[in-house]
Amino acid sequence: MAKTKKQQKTKSIEESLWQSCDKLRGSIEPSEYKHVVLGLIFLKFTSDKFEKRKQELIDEGQEKYVEMKEFYNMKNVFFLNEKSRWSYIIKNAKQDDIAIKIDTALHDIEKNNPSLRGALPDNYFSRLGLDKSKLAALLDNINDIDTLKDADQDIVGRVYEYFLSKFALKEGKGKGEFYTPKSIVNLIAEMIEPYRGIIYDPACGSGGMFVQSIKFIESHHGNKKEVSIYGQEYTNTTYKLAKMNLAIRGINANLGDKAADTFGNDQHKDLKADFIMANPPFNQKAWRGKDELNDDPRWQGYDIPPVSNANYAWILNIVAKLSEDGVAGFILANGALSGGGEEYKIRKKLIENDLVEAIVILPRNMFYTTDISVTLWILNKNKKERKLELPDKTKAFRNRESETLFMDLRQIGIPFEKKFTQFSGEQIENIVSTFHDWQEQNNTYKDVPEFCYAASKAEIEKKDYSLVPSKYIEFINRDENIDFDDKMKVLQTEIADLLEQEAESKKELEMVFKNLGYEL
Repeated sequence: MAKTKKQQKTKSIEESLWQSCDKLRGSIEPSEYKHVVLGLIFLKFTSDKFEKRKQELIDEGQEKYVEMKEFYNMKNVFFLNEKSRWSYIIKNAKQDDIAIKIDTALHDIEKNNPSLRGALPDNYFSRLGLDKSKLAALLDNINDIDTLKDADQDIVGRVYEYFLSKFALKEGKGKGEFYTPKSIVNLIAEMIEPYRGIIYDPACGSGGMFVQSIKFIESHHGNKKEVSIYGQEYTNTTYKLAKMNLAIRGINANLGDKAADTFGNDQHKDLKADFIMANPPFNQKAWRGKDELNDDPRWQGYDIPPVSNANYAWILNIVAKLSEDGVAGFILANGALSGGGEEYKIRKKLIENDLVEAIVILPRNMFYTTDISVTLWILNKNKKERKLELPDKTKAFRNRESETLFMDLRQIGIPFEKKFTQFSGEQIENIVSTFHDWQEQNNTYKDVPEFCYAASKAEIEKKDYSLVPSKYIEFINRDENIDFDDKMKVLQTEIADLLEQEAESKKELEMVFKNLGYEL
């Protein structure tokens, strides 16, 4: 389908801005300069909103109120002092102290607007020693964006999203965890339908799950005021990214008082959420001390998650935070689908408690930080009957109790950015309709070889509580569908993880014997 002129123009704005900011790379790492660029985009956008509101007050004959922040806050607009406004920054763009002026502007905006506390870059511009001419050129490029020209196109939101994805690509493996690819977030939102109530993300990164939740609500003509958003993020710089990302879109959220570890410093201890969306770190090791958190209430009714891997700690944190009718969609490494020890015991109890609604294997190369295939889990506290009343439709989900839907999406997806995979809108629609047809017990749902299978609890018990989809989904041409090179790469990664875990276990065992006065 050919792009409209408006779409082409928006894309050219995104690309030209990226090319401008990319020139800063000479002496600055992507992990640093993304805060420079996104901070400036935020400053331009908030200033444009401020100037628009200021003109409204003048047009209404209330010019005497133009310097009173209450008259801006009442319209969900951030108040800016004169030296915090974009016009002042552009006027001084060629000055030697422009970096200091930008830092001061961001500091004053945060100080005057409590909802932005802890959100904006702190002395980034002064500290990084940016090249003055390159910074001035970047300011000129950002100055060309009319952030308010077309609210329906969400130009600033799209630019911000574009930059987040580009930075995640640039930072690569081990550094781009702040960003979950858009098509995955969209799939989760469409599957669990977070329409009304409390939405929570225990590892919220740059806030993409929340943004897509709001877009889901808006696409169904709902009211975003009917949701409350809660999240937590461990990394301070990513915590700032999330707050800026949400503020740009006018989304109110409680991300806790500060960046903090979800396990060691839970910012929402008493929270019960209607919807949970998450992409926590994969196979996180040494996430707690040996005897730390053994009595944590989040494990109540289950075995304590092992120190060697946090996958099941994330699962139990999510289960503990769900309301009585809560639904969760989250991503984990495939290794969590099987395995023994405490993980086996926890997985068995989850299945016995009838919480596992769907297990969905995603294609490889969907993430910028790893090339392995991963799993989307759907947990549901009320699989028996759930009614969802959207403005444009009403759904009565009447799941067969004690049944889990398995889906394999490894043969689905389209290429982008040369080496990555994403879902098209049509593919997401097909996946979601299959899931919802099964939920609603529509006659249109059927098990499809190499795609989906609805397994009873008894079948899962017979498979010794394994949640590996290939144990249930029928594969007609199994050998023909296997890419042995891809399979070996996946096995190589999994074996490396196992060897590393074995080495850690050996060290722990040696320490136990040493403490007893023996040497192995």
